[in-house]
Amino acid sequence: MFLSGPLKIAAALGLGLSAFALAAQTPAGWDITRAPLQTIPRTAEEAARIATVTAPTTDFSSAEPFEVNSGGGTTVRARNTTDAFSLPSANTSFARELDFKLGNGLFTKLWVSSPSSTLASDGLGPLFNARSCQSCHIKDGRGHPPEPGDDNAVSIFLRISVPVDGMADLTPIEAYLAALDGAVQRSAPDPTYGGQLQDFGVLGHAAEYSFDVAYDEIEVPLSDGEVAYLRAPTYTAANLGYGPLAPGAMLSPRIAQQMIGLGLLEAIAPADILALEDPDDADGDGISGRAQIVWSDEFGQPMLGRFGHKAGQPSVNAQSASAFAGDIGISSPLFNTPSGDCTQAQAACMAAPDGSTGSDDATEISAEGMSLVTFYARNLAVPARRDVDTPEVLRGKDIFYTTGCTACHTPKFVTDRLVDQPEQSFQLIWPYTDLLLHDMGEGLADNRPEGRANGREWRTAPLWGIGMTETVSGQSNFLHDGRARNLLEAVLWHGGEAEAQRDAVIAMPAPDRAALIRFLESL
Repeated sequence: MFLSGPLKIAAALGLGLSAFALAAQTPAGWDITRAPLQTIPRTAEEAARIATVTAPTTDFSSAEPFEVNSGGGTTVRARNTTDAFSLPSANTSFARELDFKLGNGLFTKLWVSSPSSTLASDGLGPLFNARSCQSCHIKDGRGHPPEPGDDNAVSIFLRISVPVDGMADLTPIEAYLAALDGAVQRSAPDPTYGGQLQDFGVLGHAAEYSFDVAYDEIEVPLSDGEVAYLRAPTYTAANLGYGPLAPGAMLSPRIAQQMIGLGLLEAIAPADILALEDPDDADGDGISGRAQIVWSDEFGQPMLGRFGHKAGQPSVNAQSASAFAGDIGISSPLFNTPSGDCTQAQAACMAAPDGSTGSDDATEISAEGMSLVTFYARNLAVPARRDVDTPEVLRGKDIFYTTGCTACHTPKFVTDRLVDQPEQSFQLIWPYTDLLLHDMGEGLADNRPEGRANGREWRTAPLWGIGMTETVSGQSNFLHDGRARNLLEAVLWHGGEAEAQRDAVIAMPAPDRAALIRFLESL
């Protein structure tokens, strides 16, 4: 791939590109501002209205207009039940609710190994992490690490990759990232184990490993005599089933993320996300978010990453299809890999029967099935805020803003006008994320690059629904690996760009700290 124009200059100088330069076309015609959905351009009048309504508030005496509706018109009434994250967008038409229910059926179905008499449900594995989407995304909420004595880690797994030296034979996305940043941390799947480790295998196939985690407890003194306790994890890929890992193998634990509001995050205009970038910290606030740029198999070009702990996928469809392939071993039109994450070194796995045999469909889940699952994932509704106008919550909101937490956790956006997704079209939403990559410090580092993200960078997690985690999932585990057992622990693990905010929370009076947590619980 030959570079020209601003990309070539930036590469030669070793400079990162601004949002302006990111929008530049490459010789291949790639435009990083391309949205994954069909959109209708905003008028100048709309853009001015949006700028006004999304400006951060300075008045904490009462709730803002429409603040209770975190997901705009899609918002549903908050239910104090395990089904709180499993409801369709409130503005879904009656006719489209059937698609939602059919998608839910595919999301919850248990896949079986091939060959099977149930042709619509076979194709599992041969190596896999779970038999259904719902097994990891418990009640459409977060997963969790195994507790002591658990014999499986069904809602957490280890990603794996190995470093690649040199700059020869760059893939198109590697060349693009090298042009953006002057260098790229290259990696590749493990030659034996692939891109993630699977802890289950169908009959006749050994699992790849056993997930093992041990914790060391860290004491953190807080103001006013309070003490918090953090658990620092050490992860081990035990009982390897196919020989040793490759030299330099890098492991990264990932718990399943909550499913609500995904369609709304997908509908945020790329330009609105790129406008929040500050890679060189030009404003001097210590925050230097960067956009993740990933290859889109769906569109055949680099695109803005949005989904996953390091924003490794650009669309809900791609995220869903990738999970089917890697987690369950189910092929789809986007990732037609009937052997799942198996490699050529796993000959028996590659030769095993797959679920497309004897079926009318070319892949184990059909294009129609993927469309229904994607519709379901896009339309899992965000519950309404609770206690939004109570004095303690308003005080906590004031602290959240003035402490600088909104530098990454951007409170609100207005989504694009969409051609064929009326539910997510032109909605004022409150996700509390900028969808950018941020250096979170050595404490949270997995030391494993992914796309543009280095080993210390993570995507800002959306905060909507965070206060209902335990209600939905029966657990209150946070961060990429679930190490934080409550919201205060999650805050105290922040480092890197968020170190100043973490230290402020440690030092603030105990009543202020309690108010901050109360605000987070209201989201």
